[in-house]
Amino acid sequence: MKKALKIIGISLLIIVFLLLAIPFAFQSQIKDMVKRFINENLNAQVEFSDVSLSFIRSFPQAHVEVDDLVITNFKPFEGETFATAKNIAFTMSVNELFKSSSDEPIIVNSINIDEALLTLKTDALGNNNYDITKEKENTANNPDANNTSFSFDIEDYTINNSAITYLDAISNTELYLTEFNHSGHGTFSAENSELDTETTSNISMSIDSTKYLNNNSIKLDALIGLDLNNQKYTFKDNKGFINQLPLEFKGYVQLIDEGQDIDITFENTGSSFKDFLAVIPEAYSKNIEDVETTGDFKVNGIIKGKVTETTIPTLDIHISSNNASFKYPDLPKRVSNITIDTAIKNETGLADDTYIDIKTLNFKIDDDVFKASAVIRNLTKNMFVNADIDGTLNLGNLTKAYPIDFDKELSGILKAKLNTQFDMNAIETNAYSRIKNNGSASVTDFVFSSEDIVNPIQISKADVTFNPGNVKLNSFDARTGTSDFTATGSIQNLLGFLLSDKKLQGNFDVNSNNFVVSDFMVEDTSASESSNKTTSKTESLKIPDFLDCTINANAKTVVYDNLNLSNVKGTLSIRDQEANLQNMTSNLFDGLLAITGKISTKTDTPVFNLNLGADGFDIAKSFNGLDLLQNLAPIAKALQGKLNTTISLQGTLDNEFSPNLSTMTGNAFAELLTTQIDPKQGSVLSKLEGALSFVDFSKLDLKDLKANLDFANGNVNVKPFNLKYKDIGIQVSGSHRFDKTLDYNAVFNVPAKYLGSEVNRLIGKINDAEVNTITIPVTANITGSYTSPNVKTDLSSGVSNLTKQLIEIEKQKYINKGKDQVKDLIGGLLGNDKTDTVKDSTTTVKTDSTKTKDPIKESVKGLLGNILKGKTKEKDSTKNN
Repeated sequence: MKKALKIIGISLLIIVFLLLAIPFAFQSQIKDMVKRFINENLNAQVEFSDVSLSFIRSFPQAHVEVDDLVITNFKPFEGETFATAKNIAFTMSVNELFKSSSDEPIIVNSINIDEALLTLKTDALGNNNYDITKEKENTANNPDANNTSFSFDIEDYTINNSAITYLDAISNTELYLTEFNHSGHGTFSAENSELDTETTSNISMSIDSTKYLNNNSIKLDALIGLDLNNQKYTFKDNKGFINQLPLEFKGYVQLIDEGQDIDITFENTGSSFKDFLAVIPEAYSKNIEDVETTGDFKVNGIIKGKVTETTIPTLDIHISSNNASFKYPDLPKRVSNITIDTAIKNETGLADDTYIDIKTLNFKIDDDVFKASAVIRNLTKNMFVNADIDGTLNLGNLTKAYPIDFDKELSGILKAKLNTQFDMNAIETNAYSRIKNNGSASVTDFVFSSEDIVNPIQISKADVTFNPGNVKLNSFDARTGTSDFTATGSIQNLLGFLLSDKKLQGNFDVNSNNFVVSDFMVEDTSASESSNKTTSKTESLKIPDFLDCTINANAKTVVYDNLNLSNVKGTLSIRDQEANLQNMTSNLFDGLLAITGKISTKTDTPVFNLNLGADGFDIAKSFNGLDLLQNLAPIAKALQGKLNTTISLQGTLDNEFSPNLSTMTGNAFAELLTTQIDPKQGSVLSKLEGALSFVDFSKLDLKDLKANLDFANGNVNVKPFNLKYKDIGIQVSGSHRFDKTLDYNAVFNVPAKYLGSEVNRLIGKINDAEVNTITIPVTANITGSYTSPNVKTDLSSGVSNLTKQLIEIEKQKYINKGKDQVKDLIGGLLGNDKTDTVKDSTTTVKTDSTKTKDPIKESVKGLLGNILKGKTKEKDSTKNN
């Protein structure tokens, strides 16, 4: 006995060892088998990380696993992933592994697929990415050629934690199945058999951008009869769920040459109105277990016909409810008197003829009754809507009766009675002739919040009349932030704005007592979050991109940055995040301001291009209130009086919507009127007054002063302009930067009489009227900063040069005077000669050198000698100087 047990034990160990070892011996053969199947059957690129074989996991059958499978399409979907699977496992008889001929099919008994992702696509040309199986040659003459290398005798299959996507570009259909789990048990080898299946998934479906299902949960337990010869699959005993709505199916689906033949009926097994709430996605309906409901709800339908390239089955689906109500246990309001009568139909089998007929959709909350009806046709192409709305709705009661989550509380009373008819193409193309609206609507005490605005808009009253082609705004009274405004006007595409991504187009007349620009700007953090990952979070203001309108504005007060403008009038055009200002005028700084230009927030950094005109500005107020003027002319702080100016400037705006001075470029022209100066208010003037004692800057004549300047990159260049102080002419030019560093030259044409006692003594000594007109240029170079200026002048060298000039004039005058005296003396001497007679200018004067010396002649010689000596000394002194 011990010997027998020993033999049995050793045999079992050998068998176990062989079961573990043999798969390693056949590893390459298994890989070759998988590659052979792929190459013979699929027209696609297939990759996998490993193929393994086990005799233990499914003993006595073999267990084959393929890991990390990836199937990639060839043209026309080249490079796109068709399917992936983390793991695919097959079980089969061990004998199947030893079939040597590729013509012998390998029989698979079960399949298990984990975490598969399958994408089925049809492009606009009708190409399908799932047409990847290779066609066998000579299939017409050889029926056996259809046999593949695999056949199925499946008893079990499972698909776990997978997802399926279906995209059809022709019908613009999108279908998504997520968290897809499916299992089946049956026999596929028999001609007639049954398949018992269980399926759970979440489903989303949209057709032509209209979403019909949005992450709804579905469940289907179905017993399906299989008629493999006729490829007909019959629903025998099954129950499905859409969210929590139970549905029973009957009928069949049969594969035919043209496509599929479908004949299915369905209905909900219950009749409680709670079943209707169950259709709504749970994210919106919340927990409906404890919801109180009354009334009934029925869904039933017939889907019958062929699915081909040109047809769909006919549809006859009815949804109805009578005198129903519901109340959530934790909400105070009840929705009652609910009546629903809706049909979804297609009577021709053509997809374009499918329509939804909402005959009745009525409900009541408190005393507010709301009624609606609509017909929606041409669902798959250019959807057409004909709707009637009549009722009153307290918007605040919506969240009190139904679990809707809003970022901010909704409030207001909506009253509407209107009919609207439109097609979606008319809305998208602004074909107003095909948009027919008739009726009226009003809103009172409404609060509107959106990501596109900074502050909620509180609408105390709004009244509109719907006309074909437009909506007339009869009244609109609202507040936002600290701003108030009223408006009238017209809106061209209200439906386009509400139902699609169209802009809100219109023309409005807006009046306001207090209008704060920043109240209407949206805070944008996208740019800062992407670019300032290591810095603090910043926000910039944006002009709302949904506006495309023209506003004729009239406001008593407008607050922009730190400016308070009064009596503002003008036209504002807003489009594509740009605001164009036209003929904008305002009272400011005791004068009149005019503005034209535009501001754009299309780029991450807002930009502006404006022309400003100021008429009669109070200089002190304007330069204290406007950083721009302070930076353009910092010395103006010391001025008192009136200013006219025109400024053209471009640049960028900061996060507070104020100009970035370092980016500004432009030019300006300024004219000063009736101006006085307080030098104590300007460090530059004080320094100049100390350096040039002969100028009293408080008496500087600035009347009718005109100056031109341009600026760029933070630098202001001032073109030469002229001033006057008494009889002193002054020319100023130079530049400064927005950081208030200075580089100016002021040239003073100073008359000689202002330049000291020595100069005045020389002028008096010369005693010549022409000398009094002599001026010299004195240049004052101004550097440093406005708060700490440096002033250098060439006054000393100018006075020195003037003194030399006056001395030279005096010398020349003295010499000329001496020459005249000599001539007179010589003429006198010659006229008193007793021996010779002067006849004319050519007469020779004869003298007798032998005669005794005449004392008068000696005196003349002495005088001439002294004059000549003096002349020599003067020349020498001139050289020395």
